[in-house]
Amino acid sequence: QVQLVESGGGLVQAGGSLRLSCACSGRTFSSYAMGWFRQAPGKEREFVAAISWSGGSTYYADSVKGRFTISRDNAKNTVYLQMNSLKPEDTAIYYCAIRVTPGTYDYWGQGTQVTVSS
Repeated sequence: QVQLVESGGGLVQAGGSLRLSCACSGRTFSSYAMGWFRQAPGKEREFVAAISWSGGSTYYADSVKGRFTISRDNAKNTVYLQMNSLKPEDTAIYYCAIRVTPGTYDYWGQGTQVTVSS
């Protein structure tokens, strides 16, 4: 069974930065792509960023491109999301997920709250 545990969320002013972490256990972390998603109140969950198993390829939603950076440390079984120039519209619960089965994200963390005040 895979376990994903996010951390690093909190309250920050607009223009500030946060770094989210997601620690993975129960699988060979380095074999799988990872993703970050978010869900704001009253909205559907949306894709934020993804990274290939090696870290060589990264993908971003247009809304965060240039502000957020996804990275991974396979030695620590951890994926990160560095969030800079935060905006109030970035307020959401942020989830990490692992892609064990091609084409889908099989396992999800419990989420970490990010709140950006104006």
